Amino acid sequence: MLSYQHAYHAGNLADLHKHALLAWMLAYLAAKPKPLSYLETHAGRGLYDLAAPEAEKTGEADAGITRALAENWLAADHPLRLALETVRARHGATAYPGSPLIARHFLRPGDVAHLAELHPAEHQALAEVAGFAHLHRQDGFQMAQALCPPAPRRGLLLIDPSYEVKADYEAIPRHIAKLARKWNVGVIALWYPILADSRHAPMVEALRRDHAQALISEVRFPPARPGHGMVGSGMAVLNPPYGLEAEARRIAALF
Repeated sequence: MLSYQHAYHAGNLADLHKHALLAWMLAYLAAKPKPLSYLETHAGRGLYDLAAPEAEKTGEADAGITRALAENWLAADHPLRLALETVRARHGATAYPGSPLIARHFLRPGDVAHLAELHPAEHQALAEVAGFAHLHRQDGFQMAQALCPPAPRRGLLLIDPSYEVKADYEAIPRHIAKLARKWNVGVIALWYPILADSRHAPMVEALRRDHAQALISEVRFPPARPGHGMVGSGMAVLNPPYGLEAEARRIAALF
């Protein structure tokens, strides 16, 4: 469960889907003059280089963010594009922000961030770029349960595990149900892979049953390479901000 490293997949189509919606939600929340909390259960290293050997080995970013920029999938004022431009101005033309640095772009003085990352090398790399946040080297679900409801009470929680442990699919609806009871005003966003064997389906069914007002956004795309199991990306959002459904439809139409 500590083997996954996102550097091989940064900027791919799943990241594009996930990060476009995340950036839109953060921009919406930050537009109001009330402080907010940002929590993330599986933060990764926060910053990736699309010219690094890991990224070049898979080439997944070519079909994702690189294509999206070339074909103008993101308007000049789209929140993800603004965050990406800020990160590239600071870290170079091949930099790609993970969700922590996307959040950093929108967080203001008075906002609070808590990032959990258990992988030792990823946590060390995260510490080099996430000085704006409280870092937790612990299980992300444990962190979220301990901190919710956070202060400030208004805010967003991103749950983005690697799903290396198949039991995650069964456990996540229980985690989210407990978090939602504790933090009924929080925006709780879950990313999940859509795999060819549909192992995600019972989890999504449980979320739909338990949270009838949740937004479920799914996109499909060809596997990154022959035999690759991921054929799509999903986001489930409890307490979705106003307008997110329209943005999700717009993004999905691009795939």
